[in-house]
Amino acid sequence: MLGKRGKGKAVTGKTSRRINWRRVLHWFAATMGVALTTVALTLVGIKETAAGLVFLTIVVWFAARSGFRLSLFVAFLCALSFDYFFLPPLHTLRLAGIQEWIEVLSFALSSVVVGRLAERARSQTRNAEQRREDVERLYTLSQEMMLYEDAVHLVHELPQLIERSFELSTVVLYVRDQDQFHSSITVVPQSICSSLRALTQGSNNPTPLEPEGFASLALMLGLKPIGALAWTPHDRLSREAATAISAQVAIALTRAQAIETYTRLEASREGERLHTALIDSLTHELRTPLTSIRAAATTLIQGEGLDDASRLDLASIVDEEASRLDALIGEAVEMAEINANMVKVHAVPQKTRTLLEHAVEKSKAALRPHHVVIEVDEPDKTAWFDSHLLERVFQHLLENAARYSPPGSRIVLRSKRTAERLEFSVEDNGSGIDAVDLPLIFEKFYRGKRGTAIGKGTGMGLAIVRAILIAHGGSIEVSSLPGLGTTFRFWLPLVNRETEHS
Repeated sequence: MLGKRGKGKAVTGKTSRRINWRRVLHWFAATMGVALTTVALTLVGIKETAAGLVFLTIVVWFAARSGFRLSLFVAFLCALSFDYFFLPPLHTLRLAGIQEWIEVLSFALSSVVVGRLAERARSQTRNAEQRREDVERLYTLSQEMMLYEDAVHLVHELPQLIERSFELSTVVLYVRDQDQFHSSITVVPQSICSSLRALTQGSNNPTPLEPEGFASLALMLGLKPIGALAWTPHDRLSREAATAISAQVAIALTRAQAIETYTRLEASREGERLHTALIDSLTHELRTPLTSIRAAATTLIQGEGLDDASRLDLASIVDEEASRLDALIGEAVEMAEINANMVKVHAVPQKTRTLLEHAVEKSKAALRPHHVVIEVDEPDKTAWFDSHLLERVFQHLLENAARYSPPGSRIVLRSKRTAERLEFSVEDNGSGIDAVDLPLIFEKFYRGKRGTAIGKGTGMGLAIVRAILIAHGGSIEVSSLPGLGTTFRFWLPLVNRETEHS
């Protein structure tokens, strides 16, 4: 923070020095202009009335271009020149009579009045231009804020948006309900934090906050303060602009929070709906293998007209459906453990290739129609992880890849070791995942459009995968293009326990 503000002050100092030099040049140019005009009028032989009009024109021009102070200076120089060179007695500053005094006083009064009028017009033009710029910036800010429907993201980005839109040095936003500060700088001074908290209980006036040089304003929704805003430099925003910004920010925050609340309620309702659907689906999934097992077992018991091949087929059906039933019950048990936070990691030393080969072996029935490729970066050193849990991760991912990939396609397992973690990926050439499903596929009980269409899966597999990886201290992400395939990438922190077991 200090570095950033120091840099801002250095730039301001350079700007001030540059502006001072420009002022010096303006005043020098005004002096030379009056001198050259006087010389020209003297050489031409202009009378005092015409000379007064010329000098008055010069005063008006400088007042309109450079402000009231410079116009007063020019008026003073013109009055001296007018008196010295054009009013009798010439070449003296003494005035001969009442007429000359009236002429000088009239010229001086006219210069002051005209200078003030010109300065007022100039100020009004400047204020109108500033208001136009403020309106344009407010419009831009409102458009950018409307793009955010995620309240968390909006609140985090708001200080940067305001700082960029209004060319401020620093912006600090305080959200009262969350008691959180968000800023365009790394560290917010404690004095500013205290002042903004107090401001939500006080009046809605932009007030300089000393000694930090901030100005502040409460964010009001009706009569309710929902936060506060502070910025530097404190004089950069007019009261009108600051009030408009605070109103827009308050409305945007309230809108985003309302959308987030609505989304959360909708997600809760959807979760309940999915939970009910899961129970129905799980009931159906359990009944399907049970029905096949009972039908095959009944036929075997009756035994009428069955040869050895038929008995073998029926026994195979019983075995396969029993395995399927066991897998469904296993998923339900795993999900129950996750809900109860009972996932425990028991890490053992093992090589990565061994883990991948065991995972492929356990899923060989599902992978039989596919070509599986294992790619491991060498050297394949021993690492610490829970091989049982990671085999479950690969089992879910591999069975998903096999389920949604055409027969004969490739499924590639890759592993890479970096300085700090183990990275894995499972890549297929299947139908891919719809973009609308990608943000939700790791949620419990969620089944995407394709899974629902083919009637397979309970919506628990990927939730189990994520829970296992989180228990390891890792994470998972997915990328997919419909029709081209899907890649799941996940990683685990690399733990060296050789010292502990030496």
